[in-house]
Amino acid sequence: MKRILLHACCGPCSTHCVRALREAGLEPVICYSNSNIDTEEEWERRLAALRAFAGAEGVEVRVDPRDAAAWEREVAAGFEGEPEGGARCDRCFRFNLRRAAAEAARIGVDSFTTSLTVSPHKSSPRVFAAGHAAAEAGRSAFGASGGPGAAAPVFAEFDFKKKGGFQDSVALARKYGLYRQSYCGCRFSRRPLSPSLP
Repeated sequence: MKRILLHACCGPCSTHCVRALREAGLEPVICYSNSNIDTEEEWERRLAALRAFAGAEGVEVRVDPRDAAAWEREVAAGFEGEPEGGARCDRCFRFNLRRAAAEAARIGVDSFTTSLTVSPHKSSPRVFAAGHAAAEAGRSAFGASGGPGAAAPVFAEFDFKKKGGFQDSVALARKYGLYRQSYCGCRFSRRPLSPSLP
């Protein structure tokens, strides 16, 4: 099957996404890229759950080292007071998806997507916009024609929350005994999550 890079925020969200991609005839390579996660302990705990699931399903996992300082500089500076689901989140999506796109280019995978759309707390159109912006940044970084830029990966839109995707992810997380976190990951999101977004 053709490979696609799946940016993954955690193990539970990945479960349904891997199933859906395989049903679409694609073989996911998971990229754990989450510099937004506020503590090393939480970052490791989510990665352990992801690896447990991926190991059971035979999915390759690639890990983007956590760089909280870079995330803070680009995403949070000046946006600390934004509400959950506000402009800071759009910047966060772009930051992590640019890194995922770079990983896809490194391993020669020509498309990437993200598990973020499985969450009822994430607006899929906004995640898609961030994914396309990340792909465009990759093309700009390598040049529009020739060289590595010719193979810059494209963003593939998958709205994983459709057809009961979130509910499926919850059931699968329970089946695999995966840790399910109660907040987005960044220190600004420790307060209760906002209502479901379209």
